[in-house]
Amino acid sequence: MGIFTRFRDIVGSNINSMLDRAEDPEKLIRMMIQEMEDTLIELKVACAGVMAESKRVRHQLQTNEKRTHYWEDRAALAVNKGKDDLAREALLEKRRFIQRSELLTNEVTRHQSLMDQYRKDIQQLEEKLKSAHEKERLLVQRHIYATRKRRAQEEIRRMDNSDTIIKFEELEHRIDHMEAEADLVNFGHKPNLEDELERLEMDEEIENELRGLKTTAIDKMEERVEALETIVDDK
Repeated sequence: MGIFTRFRDIVGSNINSMLDRAEDPEKLIRMMIQEMEDTLIELKVACAGVMAESKRVRHQLQTNEKRTHYWEDRAALAVNKGKDDLAREALLEKRRFIQRSELLTNEVTRHQSLMDQYRKDIQQLEEKLKSAHEKERLLVQRHIYATRKRRAQEEIRRMDNSDTIIKFEELEHRIDHMEAEADLVNFGHKPNLEDELERLEMDEEIENELRGLKTTAIDKMEERVEALETIVDDK
């Protein structure tokens, strides 16, 4: 299991826990991105450390291989000189360095495997981080919309509540009652002297106007009669 895989499991557990506690999604998004950025830095630092250690071991391996060749040459020289005892000792030294080289080679292999895993985790995390940055703005906007929509739905449900409807009906009845009281303020009120005089004056004006209309109608009728008589006489 890679380091990023373990990190993802840990973060996933933390996120699920925060979601269960109804934490702010915007806060969760920022926290996830921050943790991903921090982990990316840690991965790169760790990978750099392994690379440095691998370089040191490789250098030791090269030095060790040189010593192996050196003692191999010493053993051949001793054989040529007829010094078998020295040749045996040289071969023993050569074997010691060969064994040391095997250990160093295994260590280099482990370092290479670890660096490959680090590079894989770093690449995967960088892709996730890039995607997270691209989605951050959209997710925040969706959260804002979802929050406002939830509030609107809660308000609608609150308005549909029977208690609220009853309160509105009570308010409507109170307003109807106030309007009725306003209409009754002047109900049965007797007009005063000025009101009576104004009414009489208005009645007189109407009567005069009515008489004028009647006079005009009579005059027109007489004109028509005269016109008809004139026509008859001409025939």
